[in-house]
Amino acid sequence: MLRLERDRVLLPNGVEASREVVRHPGAVAIVALQDQEILLVRQYRYAIAQETLEIPAGKIDPHESPLACAIRELREETGYRGVMEPMGTFYTTPGFSDEVMHLFLARDLVWDPLTADEDEFLDVEKIPWQEALKRVRQNEFNDAKTVLGILLVQGKIE
Repeated sequence: MLRLERDRVLLPNGVEASREVVRHPGAVAIVALQDQEILLVRQYRYAIAQETLEIPAGKIDPHESPLACAIRELREETGYRGVMEPMGTFYTTPGFSDEVMHLFLARDLVWDPLTADEDEFLDVEKIPWQEALKRVRQNEFNDAKTVLGILLVQGKIE
């Protein structure tokens, strides 16, 4: 569950100010590789009123570990499960949210689908790994976790 908080804070110069913070339970994102291809999901994002092509990702449920969430989300969104390797953790938007995202690399993928969430309408696309790298360099992805995920994994596998 997300919460919006408005706090009064004392700044380093002694001035009092207001700060809004979105409290978030955390999330995962997965770079899933199969036969030199990356699995991406195309979906409509209401907040920006457009479709995005991005790596599978999702919110961590209460009492769920990041690893368990990554396994579940990959199966729900792509139909695959794989061997998960942690790649790093980062804050998505520390200027206004405490959301932390755990990035995983998934390999040795096996078809093992879970039912997708009823409010998710996703299309899975596979593109060659080298094409994904080219799209990152040409600024063709508009989703930050996708860009960061691809770049971090590139350093690991090349």
